Amino acid sequence: MSLRIVLVDDENVLRGALRRVLEWEDDIEVVADVGDPTEVVALVEGHRPDILLSDITMPGMDGIELSRQVLAARPETGVVLLTRHARPGLLREALAAGVRGFLSKDADAGHIAEVLRTVAGGSPYIDSSVAARAVNDANPLTDRELEVLQAARDGSPVREIGQRLHLAPSTVRNYLSEAIGKLAAANRHEAARIAEERGWI
Repeated sequence: MSLRIVLVDDENVLRGALRRVLEWEDDIEVVADVGDPTEVVALVEGHRPDILLSDITMPGMDGIELSRQVLAARPETGVVLLTRHARPGLLREALAAGVRGFLSKDADAGHIAEVLRTVAGGSPYIDSSVAARAVNDANPLTDRELEVLQAARDGSPVREIGQRLHLAPSTVRNYLSEAIGKLAAANRHEAARIAEERGWI
C-alpha cells in the first residue's frame, strides 16, 4: 500500500520538483500538492493522507500554524516540515504543535522519502543538523531578561517598561544590559530582534 502524501509549498517550481522525485518511489503517492496553505485542511479532510509534507515559511500561514489546524482536524496525520532556516525556536514550536518530522530543505529526495516512511511508521524524525543547532544555540537568557526584552520590542521607554513589569527603571536597565551583553548585541533593539529570530520571545 502506498503512503499517501499531501505536499504544501508556496514555491511552485520546488513543489513540482519535489512531487516528481517523490513519485519515483514505488510506495509513495502524492495525492495533492498546493501552494496556498489555507486550502490544506480541506484537502487533508478530503484525501485523508498518511503524511502532510509542508514548507515551514509561507505567506498567509506558516507551517507550524498549518500543522496545528491539520492536527486539530485529523490528529492521525503525520506532519513533516521542511525549512531552509532551521532555528531552534522553530524546532521547539513545531514539536509542541505535534509535528513528527523536521527536515532541512537541503535534504536529498531519497532521504526525504525515508523520513516519510519513518514518520508514517509512528516514529518521529528530526534532522541531525537541526538537532545539533538546537543544542548548540541554547538560550542563555533568564526568564526575567526575556520578559524585559519582550516588553522592549515595541520601543517603549525604560520607565514605561518598569511600570508594566513592576520593576524599578534601574532594574530594567540592568536586565537589558545583561541581555545585550549575552547576545553580543549593539543595543536593546538588536537584542530583542536576535531573541525573536531565535524563537525565545
